[in-house]
Amino acid sequence: MLYPYIDPAAIRFGNFAIHWYGLMYVVGLLVGYWLGRIRAAKQNSGWNPDDLADMFFYGALGVMLGGRVGYVLFYNFSELLHDPLMLFRVWQGGMSFHGGILGVAFSMWLYARRNRRAFFEVTDFMIPLVPIGLGAGRIGNFINGELWGRPTNADWGMIFPHVDSALRHPSMLYQAMLEGVILFVIVWTYSARPRPRMAVSGLFLSCYGIFRFGVEFVRQPDAHIGFVAFGWVTMGHLLSSPMIVLGVLFMVLAHKNRLVLLK
Repeated sequence: MLYPYIDPAAIRFGNFAIHWYGLMYVVGLLVGYWLGRIRAAKQNSGWNPDDLADMFFYGALGVMLGGRVGYVLFYNFSELLHDPLMLFRVWQGGMSFHGGILGVAFSMWLYARRNRRAFFEVTDFMIPLVPIGLGAGRIGNFINGELWGRPTNADWGMIFPHVDSALRHPSMLYQAMLEGVILFVIVWTYSARPRPRMAVSGLFLSCYGIFRFGVEFVRQPDAHIGFVAFGWVTMGHLLSSPMIVLGVLFMVLAHKNRLVLLK
């Protein structure tokens, strides 16, 4: 298959353009808010539209700020040292999921504190809505023709002419399916029934970490970083491993606490 060139700009007005990647963030937020209202109504959880709107405002800030800062610190720290202002040139691209999840965690802590809710009460409610945004973001990566995979002989490999003539894994589509569709089905289905606090958050962290860890074996490492250890470990491996450990720990603690309460 040949990568189909898609103009990164969805709409152009002279020198001004609205890019598909930015629209994917909007899609993720709007669909997430809609699903949040459905989730709140079905579970009679005490969340109302104003609560959701406030939470999504905090979450959007966390994603944008955390994603940008994380990208610069994790993937472009040397450039930051030479050019500190590059942190603010967001129009040049560069977002990190791992930075975004840290930003969202901090923003949800602020939201929970302000609204006198428990932190994991907030994250357990919000986190099933996140995969939709992740999947949309990966579609945005595909449209931009970025984050391509390593060379492959697989029948479903794709040639990215702007990279080279090699047949490569369309790894951004793998991530859209795993992080978007499959992760959504797993976490949404699991959270449809009452679960001990922390369990939903733990399931999300562990599943995302496992999916991302696996995709890193076929995703091309960043050219300016390459492999960080043993000739195969990537930065994505390093950043995803703690998510798996924390996710499993959260689930174990959640169910252990539940057993204690039932005694």
